[in-house]
Amino acid sequence: MVEASRIQTSGDRSVVWKGLQTLPPLTLYIHVPWCVRKCPYCDFNSHEAPADLPEADYLAALTADLEQALPHIWGRQIHAVFFGGGTPSLLSEQTMDQILSMVRARVALWADAEITIEANPGAAEIDRFKGYAASGINRISLGIQSLDDAQLIALGRIHDVSQALAAIEMARSSFGRVNLDLMYGLPGQSAEQWCQTLRQIRQFDTEHLSLYQLTLEPQTVFAKYPPVLPDEDVIDQMESVIQEEIVAQGWDRYEVSAYAKPGATSRHNMNYWTFGDYLGIGPGAHSKISFPDRIVREARTRSPLQWMQRAVQWDGSHIPESVSIAEAELPFEFMLNALRLREGVSSSLFEQRTGMPLHQIHPQIQKAIDKGLLAPWADRIVASPLGWRHLNTLQSQFLSES
Repeated sequence: MVEASRIQTSGDRSVVWKGLQTLPPLTLYIHVPWCVRKCPYCDFNSHEAPADLPEADYLAALTADLEQALPHIWGRQIHAVFFGGGTPSLLSEQTMDQILSMVRARVALWADAEITIEANPGAAEIDRFKGYAASGINRISLGIQSLDDAQLIALGRIHDVSQALAAIEMARSSFGRVNLDLMYGLPGQSAEQWCQTLRQIRQFDTEHLSLYQLTLEPQTVFAKYPPVLPDEDVIDQMESVIQEEIVAQGWDRYEVSAYAKPGATSRHNMNYWTFGDYLGIGPGAHSKISFPDRIVREARTRSPLQWMQRAVQWDGSHIPESVSIAEAELPFEFMLNALRLREGVSSSLFEQRTGMPLHQIHPQIQKAIDKGLLAPWADRIVASPLGWRHLNTLQSQFLSES
């Protein structure tokens, strides 16, 4: 029997754990680990694809991975599926159809589920896109990154501008919903060049844009051999350009890096940012699964070969990491995601998703308000404009004291 509540001491304050009265929404993430070539800035679990993709072995392992996870999600419905990578569009349309058929046979997938696939222009084919759409994929996220050939070369991308533009047209003709990923703050990039890129992208009028500043992540080629990036003044100009060319033209900046037309927010990503649950299958995939008495994070084996070998052994060895989130860490875990949303979240959502009473974090909230990082609150927890500009500082206000 689950205890109604228990108390854990963290530093000089007690954490009251009430347990979860209801479980949050659930989405499914499927990781496809292969790329044509690893980009020097990428820290995702991606690997150069072999000449012949082991699609049959991948499907068998993916099936075993999902089936072993089913006892943890019995009775729960999935309202979004996201194929991430790597480059999922390297998979044949036949394999993708088999994967989705396998998923539908094993989980309760909403009839109108949002099903997204990531794709890169260098691996874009119109027949493949049409096949994906016929299988039920209804949203595509294209990794454009830049519309300047010199910048694409500097980023190590395998496509050029003409291929990027062709891929956008393929996506628009195949899917009802299209997101474009672009990066700014690139080596040698000026604010004027970024403005030109956004004006060109704007003409396609896609429903969603993801605009990221290039960062040098640890364990990447760029971290070892860092390129010269624009200074902060230029970055500030680029962000002003986003406001003028994107937000002012009808896209809502609903999350730090996400811009959507009305009604076009990403269901999978919104679930993530509101501390919902997600089951991740595939090599290196991460999960967050809630139970009435605990919230568990898991990570799959990163090596594609090892994951494929271990998943079909049915002994759990494909999941080397599985830990319950300590109650004292829940406020930070929640705020790490929720504070990325421009409109924040309702105050009641904190208790619903963490099982902790909101008054438990009143001191941290008030401290953040006093610093001007949080907006004065009544029924919502929302970052102020200053807090959004210094998000790491705001999020750190909710770290546990130990």
